[in-house]
Amino acid sequence: MREWADFTTDAKEGGASTIALTGALTVSCIGPLDRRLRALDQPIDKIDLSGVSAIDTVGAWTAWRTARDHDAEIVGASDQAERLIAAIKDSNSTADIAPPRAEIIERVPAAVGDLVIGWGEGTVGVVGFLGALMVSAGHTIKKPSKLRVKALIRQIELVGVSALGIIGLMCFLVGIVIAQQGAVQLQQFGAEFYTINLTGRLAMRELGVLMTAIMVAGRSGSAFAAQLGTMKLTEEVDAMRTIGVSPVEALIIPRVLAAVLMMPLLGFYAAVMAIIGGAFLANFALDIPFFTFLSRIQEVVPMHDVWVGMIKAPFFGLIIALAGCYQGMQVKANAEEVGIRTTMAVVQAIFMVIVLDAFFAIFFTKVGWG
Repeated sequence: MREWADFTTDAKEGGASTIALTGALTVSCIGPLDRRLRALDQPIDKIDLSGVSAIDTVGAWTAWRTARDHDAEIVGASDQAERLIAAIKDSNSTADIAPPRAEIIERVPAAVGDLVIGWGEGTVGVVGFLGALMVSAGHTIKKPSKLRVKALIRQIELVGVSALGIIGLMCFLVGIVIAQQGAVQLQQFGAEFYTINLTGRLAMRELGVLMTAIMVAGRSGSAFAAQLGTMKLTEEVDAMRTIGVSPVEALIIPRVLAAVLMMPLLGFYAAVMAIIGGAFLANFALDIPFFTFLSRIQEVVPMHDVWVGMIKAPFFGLIIALAGCYQGMQVKANAEEVGIRTTMAVVQAIFMVIVLDAFFAIFFTKVGWG
């Protein structure tokens, strides 16, 4: 049980008093006592440490500082307390507890400069990470036996198979929303039958793969960052290097390959579930039979729309895996940084996926697949 530090006051006739400190004067127990001692405004003659059961540097500093501020004498100190007090006397400083804050005209340029430097260092780090990944990928291509098949299968299960339920449900509901909102607008023109065209093309071309990428980024990208960050924190990655195992080959390549391979399949699956959701709504709200909706999809959705989604998917998977693995490998300091890097991985992955999707939209329009 924690023995909190405390004090009692023995007042004398002359106005000065003796303070008797009791309990453990340690960093974990001294917080409330420190605040009360700082608030004392009465004269103090002596500080009695005979009732102190344990003391560390923080406790010794608190007792000595109180004696210094009130010009009091320390009595009843144990040998350990005397040694600690003698050691910290020379550490006295007149500096403020918190440094003065600079003016805004200085803070803003300094913050912008730190941000630019951070971007530069981040760019160099990403380039170095990509270089290491490409070198390891080259070695794996030359010697396929280096590929850790069991690790790859495990990551395929985590990235793909385990995500089928949540991605299917999400896209089914998104398909319902697209069909419902599209039908409301098209009914104004008596063209609600074209809800099939809207749902099919939008699901196959854009929303299926995009919603899948966002879900995989939040689910698998964050997991990559958290797993690798924890391994960095516990020095497992350093241990792998020590025994001659490449962390890139053992940890990163299976994750990147799993994301690249599974994204096209998940994207197509998501698009199909969105179309089924649209057909489900159309069956009840638009009086379009379920199987009529599905058969019409084959006629109104051009094949190049399917290819657009399938071409984008591997690139999205690559970006998600790279963001998660890179941020995970940057963890250095403490457990808090694991959470920070995991958040950064998800945000960066989703942002880059949307930017790349906009690029692909322009590109496919230019090549006639718009």
